[in-house]
Amino acid sequence: MRMQSPFPAGVVVRSHSAMRSVAPLACTLAVVTSVGCANTTNPPVTREPRWDSPRTRVLAERACFDCHSNQTKWPWYASAPLVGLWMGDHVDEGREKLNFSTWSTPGKDAHEAADVVEEGEMPLSSYTWLHGEATLSAEEKSALVAGLKATFAADPPPTKHDGDGEHGKKKDDDDD
Repeated sequence: MRMQSPFPAGVVVRSHSAMRSVAPLACTLAVVTSVGCANTTNPPVTREPRWDSPRTRVLAERACFDCHSNQTKWPWYASAPLVGLWMGDHVDEGREKLNFSTWSTPGKDAHEAADVVEEGEMPLSSYTWLHGEATLSAEEKSALVAGLKATFAADPPPTKHDGDGEHGKKKDDDDD
């Protein structure tokens, strides 16, 4: 007795070896596309610092805002799986440390902003490589550092240990 094929007449069934070479590719594509991308929706801006000058804000916007504000300009490749996920995590981490768009909310490392720019740690070289406009000349870097110091002195960011959430004040500070 001959077994009947489960495939409709005329369908050519290839060998299992062809299926074995396609299966890993199909699985890889399924995993990569299911991983997800960055959430490229920016939260609202609640309050920016009182900038010492318009130039400081322009320099900060150019060199810092994509990672340290809610005004991120997401590039087209942020919608690519894995790359977008990495970018989203990077921006989330940057906003947690310092967010110029939520100045009333404590940032983990906001008080270090001028120092990391002055030391050349920020903006990251991996960022400026793709975003040449964020590269600052020596004069621009000095102006940004001085501007951040002046801005933070006049309108200090709150810190995690501030008792009442006021800028630069602890709960036991007296305004008298």
